Amino acid sequence: MKQITNIIMSTVLLSGLCCCNTSQNVKPEYPAAEKQDLTDDYFGTSVVDPYRWLEDDTAQRVAAWVTDENKVTQDYLRRIPFRKKLKKRLTELADYERIGIPFKNKKTGKYYYYRNDGLQNQSVLYEKETLDGEPKILLDPNTLSDDGTVALSGISFSNDGKYLAYTISRSGSDWREIYVMDLANRQLTSDSIKWAKFTGAAWQKDGFYYSAYDAPQAGKEFSNMNENHKIYYHKLGTHQSQDFLVYENKKYPKRFYSAHVDEDEKALFVFESGAGRGNNLFMKDLRKTEAPFVQLTEDFDFEYNPVEIIDDSIYFHTNCNAPKYRLMKASVDKPEVAHWADVIAESDNVLSDVGFFGGKIIATYMKDASNHSYVCDIDGKILYEIAFPAFGSVGFSGHKDDREVFYSFTSFTFPNTIYKFDLEHNKSEKYLAPKVKFNAEDYLTEQVFYPSKDGTRIPMFLTYKKGLAKNASNPVYLYGYGGFNISLNPGFSTARISFLENGGIYAQANLRGGGEYGEDWHIAGTKLNKQNVFDDFISAAEYLINEKYTTNKKICVAGGSNGGLLAGAVVNQRPDLFGAALPAVGVMDMLRYHKFTVGWNWASDYGTSEDNKEMFEYLYKYSPIHNIKNDGTPYPAILVTTADHDDRVVPAHSFKYVATLQASATGDAPKLIRIETKAGHGAGKPISKIIDEQTDTYSFVMYNLGMKVIY
Repeated sequence: MKQITNIIMSTVLLSGLCCCNTSQNVKPEYPAAEKQDLTDDYFGTSVVDPYRWLEDDTAQRVAAWVTDENKVTQDYLRRIPFRKKLKKRLTELADYERIGIPFKNKKTGKYYYYRNDGLQNQSVLYEKETLDGEPKILLDPNTLSDDGTVALSGISFSNDGKYLAYTISRSGSDWREIYVMDLANRQLTSDSIKWAKFTGAAWQKDGFYYSAYDAPQAGKEFSNMNENHKIYYHKLGTHQSQDFLVYENKKYPKRFYSAHVDEDEKALFVFESGAGRGNNLFMKDLRKTEAPFVQLTEDFDFEYNPVEIIDDSIYFHTNCNAPKYRLMKASVDKPEVAHWADVIAESDNVLSDVGFFGGKIIATYMKDASNHSYVCDIDGKILYEIAFPAFGSVGFSGHKDDREVFYSFTSFTFPNTIYKFDLEHNKSEKYLAPKVKFNAEDYLTEQVFYPSKDGTRIPMFLTYKKGLAKNASNPVYLYGYGGFNISLNPGFSTARISFLENGGIYAQANLRGGGEYGEDWHIAGTKLNKQNVFDDFISAAEYLINEKYTTNKKICVAGGSNGGLLAGAVVNQRPDLFGAALPAVGVMDMLRYHKFTVGWNWASDYGTSEDNKEMFEYLYKYSPIHNIKNDGTPYPAILVTTADHDDRVVPAHSFKYVATLQASATGDAPKLIRIETKAGHGAGKPISKIIDEQTDTYSFVMYNLGMKVIY
């Protein structure tokens, strides 16, 4: 969306109106959006699509519409009396040193970690000779652009320890560029890769494997369907045009292919996905010259993930015939799934992660959406549990032969903290703890369980100030996702602190469709079961009202991507339940989502309108764009957010949704859209843009929920 990128946001902030005279209930004057006479036929049903012209994101008239929409939105937001003070507080909260978990280059013994001084747009990669040594900057992505919109999206050390391959993303796009640094002199080599996507660099000998598409059509880089994913091998010192094509499958253009090599370079694994809920797995024995690829699995129903190779055994983390996952192993010489045997069998809780450290296994389980980790011997026998300070999420770092282990822990009021862990004595020592400008002791988190419409027991985390009264008057920020086997675990966000310290409750519901209770929980929220997800979320709001935490006019419903679809759908189904809504980068057109970039890959969760009449009718019944009421039913205040470089969920979804909302009779509460420039689906967004967006969204919510802001 080249024209949109050139919009200068500051020009839309000019207005001479007094901020103190604006009411939440004054309906904004929305830009006119042409309605075209366009219909599609789905199994004998005619469906109108009057705003399809908004799908052409490089058209001048779309850019003009975006400019006008942003002007209306920014004019509304500018009049919120506490907006500037809220931004000051959000900036203060974000301004703390953030340090990532250390990791070691096995060959050189040097340590690496990411650090952000607080308000740097992108975190910087540092190097240390020893754990307590002097840090040196290895790679600073802030130097790659003037505005922080070039992000470091991944790194990979060569197995000989001599090179670092890193990937960057521009303006939040999923497209990747790969570059190589010689670690001896810290200089870039001549190697560069373009049009890579959904990939890192998998090293073998003097080169690496990566996945890429053919160069897209000029002007359609961020919207056209992506097809024919391929794996290449790049040899250092050569041009990309000379790269060797390792794997492609012309028979199935709408599939993903990616490569992984273990650090001892014993095996090359190829993952094939995009045709179901799981993946197929292939392997090539790199110990043998001219060894063929061996197909290990033959379905897309399950996830197959090789974790580690120790001696001649490959360890796999999988949900194959184990909805809550298990750890299995096989010989490198007989790697097919028929030869796999249990190391850690399936249990009552989800085995969410497995790592090998110092001759032992650390198995992390998810129990009611919170992490619990256990140290096991190499045969999978539990030795002891690692104690964590609260409900939380954890991640480990270390090598299979190294007894030095680090882990990070975070929760809702617990900023990401790094611990050094003693494997032998089950002892955690705090290594690095951030200092955020708030008092965590003022807040508490509780986990509640509520019944959904069909009686299913749903967990939800609630975080709020101690001493909060259940007087049905507390503002609530209700967040959910419910899809793609993704779990919402406890995590920290400075943006929520501003909501909490002004008397709000942050509620995070663990809906069906996610992975909180394994694959069965996931399937229960997919395709013809998708309404379960909406029912779970609606029931969360009803529970909060029934238990006197809040009232309907005090609830903001929020979600992003699949969660944006969630927010849009439940607002259509129960507009009376909410005072505000924040659908972010949402999938809003369920009849056409599969026609853009990699949208076809979501069919395993959604189904498509082309599958059959039953699937079309089901999608049509809840698709946010197609179910907006137009009969005067009052809707909550809605602020949609999207971005011009979002090539995951293209902005046309949000454009068409907002145009439909604004043309419909849904009451006087504002229906606005905030369209970010030089940004994408969310990953890699610079801190300056994050704070600006947080300021706008939380100002909108707090204003429309009638909160008394202390700033």
